[in-house]
Amino acid sequence: MATILVIEDNTAVRNTVCRILQSGGYDVTIAEDGRKGMAMFRRQRPDLVITDIIMPEQEGIETIRQILGDQPDAKIIAISGGGRMGHIDFLDAARKLGARDILPKPFDPDDLLSRVENCLAAA
Repeated sequence: MATILVIEDNTAVRNTVCRILQSGGYDVTIAEDGRKGMAMFRRQRPDLVITDIIMPEQEGIETIRQILGDQPDAKIIAISGGGRMGHIDFLDAARKLGARDILPKPFDPDDLLSRVENCLAAA
């Protein structure tokens, strides 16, 4: 069973993602922000990380950088409902930094599970 770390500051979204993933048969751990997420990542070395981009304490772009600095082959899916700030598209930036996939909020549960499956299956 694959282990997935979900880093998301919004409690409702975090719980929903957790339930969706558990219904898909995944073992899920959670963190409320990037700083706590990095501590969990370093302790557990999950098979996949799903991280929000806009969070307090430590935002998702920095979290992605740190994860890939620790483990360059880490599998990451970035999620965000934040869209754009000026000319910056947060999800596009996450992909350019090394996120394997991106998913705008709100998303369909089946789409999330499909992207997780594809990401975990990729070399």
